[in-house]
Amino acid sequence: MNSKVATGSRLLLGLIFLIFGSNGLMMVITGSGFIPMPPPNPMMAGFFTIAYLMPLVKTLQVISALFLLSNKFVNLALVLLTPIVVNILAIHIFIDLAGLPMALFLVILLALQFKHRWNDFSALIKK
Repeated sequence: MNSKVATGSRLLLGLIFLIFGSNGLMMVITGSGFIPMPPPNPMMAGFFTIAYLMPLVKTLQVISALFLLSNKFVNLALVLLTPIVVNILAIHIFIDLAGLPMALFLVILLALQFKHRWNDFSALIKK
């Protein structure tokens, strides 16, 4: 059963980041995405003034999503997505509470992946 939960959480995490990462990339490139987005919170305006930040984050999301969906380089995808998910969570805790349920859902999916792959990551915290 644990394997099914891990597979499901990996695929769901991959789909979420593929869809929203692709939408974000399309918004960066064309100015509008395939999913309509509300205007950003004025407190988040600084994120959009840094020209390289959003294209970089969205590209990393799409690449990581493809890794997760293909079940190749999953550990690398988790390492790339962890700071993104932490920032998503922080933004929705401190700036925009409306997205907090989705941010918590992402944290849970990511935690399930780390729990399933703990043997691969446990060496990072040993002396």
